[in-house]
Formats: sequence, C-alpha cells, structure tokens
Amino acid sequence: MIKRKKKVKSNRKRFQLVHKYYERTGLYSFVGKNLKNAILPILGTVLVIYIFNKYVYNINDGLRHFTETFSKTSILAIFFISESILGLVPPEIFIAWAKKTEAPILNLSILALLSYSGGLVSYSLGKFISKLEKVRMYLEVKMAKSLNNTKKWGGILILVGALLPLPFAIACLAAGMIKYPFKNVFFFGLFRLVRFAIYGWAIFKVVH
Repeated sequence: MIKRKKKVKSNRKRFQLVHKYYERTGLYSFVGKNLKNAILPILGTVLVIYIFNKYVYNINDGLRHFTETFSKTSILAIFFISESILGLVPPEIFIAWAKKTEAPILNLSILALLSYSGGLVSYSLGKFISKLEKVRMYLEVKMAKSLNNTKKWGGILILVGALLPLPFAIACLAAGMIKYPFKNVFFFGLFRLVRFAIYGWAIFKVVH
C-alpha cells in the first residue's frame, strides 16, 4: 500500500514536471495556435465542397470521372508518394475519392495506412539525409523551426502533426534528421489513423 502511494506520488510529480516543461517551452500555445488555425480551414473546406457541389459543379460526377479515368492502384500510388514527400497533395481529395468507390470504408482505411506509412518513410528519409552533410546543412536552415520544435517536444509534435492539418511528413522528416527514437514515431504516428476517421466521417457526409 505504501509502495503504491509512493508510485502515485512519483507519477504525479513527473506529470507536473512534464507539464511545466511543456508550458515553459511553449507547447500549449503552439498547439492552441494551430488548433485555432485548423478549425476555420476545416470548416471552410467542408463548406466550400458543399457550396461548390450544390451550385457550381456536381462533385460526384467529377469524382466518378476521376475514378473511371485512373486505376485504383495509380491513385493509391500517387497518394503514398505525396504523403512520403512533404504531403504535396491535400489528403481530403483522396478521401472524397474513397467515398465514390465500391468499398468506401476499405479504401479510406487503406489511405489512412498509406499516410501513416508515408510518415515512416519520411522518418527514414530524414535519417538518411542526416548522413549527407551538404543536404543536411541546407535543410537545417530551411527547417530550423521544425527541427527545434522536434528537439523540444519530440513525440508530442508527431502526435500534433498526425491529428491536425499540419505537414505530418515534415514532422516525421525532422524526427529522422535528429534521430528521434523510431518506436516513439511509430506509436505517436498511429494517431494519423484517427485523423482519417474524423475527416472521412465529415467528407463522407458532404459527398453522396
């Protein structure tokens, strides 16, 4: 009983220290700012899709044409490459595509797994880049803020990148460059699947 109380007290103290560290280094303000910046774009995207679909052009027809023109393998390959290299194409486009396929939930799940895997590829790319001195020095200047944040917050930044409309691939790339433990990236990156579930639910409601 005494050992249990000591353990609880120790865990509480550790939590308080971590909380103070995150507060002092600006994690909460960083997350709050990005949440604030994320809410309007998310709502705006859904609203634009709805208005565009109702008054301008039937998105269903466009997605149907997109589905008939390109093979499923090609679309998934493009998405995976995009998610592995700085998230070049908004995943919302592919989520809308998944809705128009014969197996929407299955294809949404595949997209989520490919996005998550793309983050792991970015992490490996970051580790590789760290060995190329000239490339590393160039990116250390271009990505100074991301690298600094990753050093301060580690896995929490991966989690934020996985959940919010932030460049998940860049967060993973930065983690690889500073050689952040892979097991932590593997774990925190799993929250990427949660994001696709939420976005999938929202977009599936708009695209019929």
